[in-house]
Amino acid sequence: MRTESVLSNRPAKLLLGLLVWGCSSLCVLFAAEAAEGPLKLSPLLAEAEEQRIQGIERAMPSTVCVFVPGGGGGGSGVLISPDGYALTNFHVSSPAGNYMRCGLSDGNIYDAVIIGIDPVGDLALIRLLGRDDFPYAEIADSRKAKAGDWCMVIGNPFLLASNLQPTVTWGILSGVSRYQYPSGTLLEYADCLQTDASINPGNSGGPLYSADGRLLGIVGRASFEKRGRVNVGVGYAISINQAMNFLGYLHSGRIVDHATLGATVATDSEGGVRVSNILESSDAYRRGLRYSAEIIEIDGRVVHTANDVQNVLATLPSGWRVKIVYRNEGQTVHTLVRLRSVHGQDELLTKMAGAMPPPPPREVPKKGGDDEDGESTPGDHPGAKSGAGDVPAAVLAVYEERRGFANYFANQQKQNDFIGGLRTQFPRGAAGDSVAWSIKGKTPDGQEVFIYVSDQRLSMVVGETPIEAVTKMDLYDSVEGRSFAGALPALDAWRRMLAKGPKKFGETVYWGTMPLAGERPLRDCVVGSDGEFEIRWMTHPSSKLIECVEVFADRDEDPAELWVVRDSDDPANMPAGLEIRYGIDSVFQMKVDSWEALEEQKSAEDAGDASDKKRDAADKASSDDTTAKQNQSETQG
Repeated sequence: MRTESVLSNRPAKLLLGLLVWGCSSLCVLFAAEAAEGPLKLSPLLAEAEEQRIQGIERAMPSTVCVFVPGGGGGGSGVLISPDGYALTNFHVSSPAGNYMRCGLSDGNIYDAVIIGIDPVGDLALIRLLGRDDFPYAEIADSRKAKAGDWCMVIGNPFLLASNLQPTVTWGILSGVSRYQYPSGTLLEYADCLQTDASINPGNSGGPLYSADGRLLGIVGRASFEKRGRVNVGVGYAISINQAMNFLGYLHSGRIVDHATLGATVATDSEGGVRVSNILESSDAYRRGLRYSAEIIEIDGRVVHTANDVQNVLATLPSGWRVKIVYRNEGQTVHTLVRLRSVHGQDELLTKMAGAMPPPPPREVPKKGGDDEDGESTPGDHPGAKSGAGDVPAAVLAVYEERRGFANYFANQQKQNDFIGGLRTQFPRGAAGDSVAWSIKGKTPDGQEVFIYVSDQRLSMVVGETPIEAVTKMDLYDSVEGRSFAGALPALDAWRRMLAKGPKKFGETVYWGTMPLAGERPLRDCVVGSDGEFEIRWMTHPSSKLIECVEVFADRDEDPAELWVVRDSDDPANMPAGLEIRYGIDSVFQMKVDSWEALEEQKSAEDAGDASDKKRDAADKASSDDTTAKQNQSETQG
């Protein structure tokens, strides 16, 4: 009776008719195909399928299955260089400490050592040992990714890849430039990519690839039903562009921090981003940014909302100097701003200690008892705990523990690279050689310049103006007073670094890579303490030529910047010029005519003679002028 009743309904009859027609059509179609031979795909469909297969084949070899020795957890990772460097999540590496084991899809297992960690951005750099020809991922530009693009996630969900064969899940980018607040934790996900490709516990740290197999991001978070740890189709990946911003810092072996502008912002009701508060000690304040000013761009990215500002800043390391554009009182200002650290070092280390992987969702009875959606980091394995067991000798050989570092050995290697490069370029130097520099040239307006730096004497004569720094306080005052004499502590630090090397110069660390005056490529930066000063050497990543030496007398003031002008990338060539800048102001320029390295005693005498002669000339000129004025006065009288 019910069937008759339904079929008597007109729409139902129409639907049934369509179904019958469809089935009949398919039968006719398959009958025809069967008569003509096997079913053939459209060439376009076949090409698309072939591209998908090739993309997976290209991506699969660089995917890493990460296991904590002793079965205490793990996740995924991705190789980014042939010498074994791989990215993963901080919350994947942290249970392992300094050592983990990694498997590739070729069936081989490798020991791996921790290199550097970013606990705020949930990134870690590890290095697989034993080969220098690892397969590695091709890096994409994640800024070009758009919602709706095909993508895939490859990894080790639930750590089930005991045969080292990772799984592939396919989907689309369901969102870009997503921001997730720390929610009471240290972790901050900014400018991240959202996907519906399945991400489950164990996928953490693994790659998010584009459809053609290029690396778009590092998988980090997913939304789960808390009781069942069931993926609900919303996962997040740290953009590869953010990871590349931090890569130099991670190679330093340090525990790194993120950047802040030193100001808070709010979205204006009329559109735009307004400064709602700003620290007077910030570099942004020194560059003129004030309350209610409108921020337009940061590091080349246009911002429209407060969320946009946070999305840009959270992808940048602390200490970077980036371009910023703002509008204040009708004036549009283009300037450079040094970004501050979000945390003090002790604060960061304390918070990091409490930011170990959160316990996985467990079946905890609760009132009401039903599932509840929530956010979780999925790489942790139930029962994750600190790794244990013997650490292989190969790992111990490339690891050194030190406060503030994930692996100080990695930093020492970078320091060695720095001093090696510095000593092969003009002015050359060797360990233990204590020489003096005698530099002569002219300012753009034709004044003669003589600079002398040695262990005994630091002096500078520009035209008829002699300056000699007798004490450290004289040097400090020259930087504080924004004098061209700020060249003296910069040149002297450079000279002594050549002679002493990083280990004897003072507390020296390789800091990582950063823009120079807001410009790419990212330069290598080494930081050394020299009494009251902090010295930064900036070198080009390819030529290793030193391009700028910065001298900080006070962290809340502009440093003296000694810019080295060169006519070519030939390391044997003498610099063509020197320039001193403070903030965005140039206060001194000179063309270099000669740059000699002299023996200390003889050079000191020569420098003393030259300086004395300059002083004598200045004194004589002053005396002659006084005498002339007196004669003139007597004549007039």
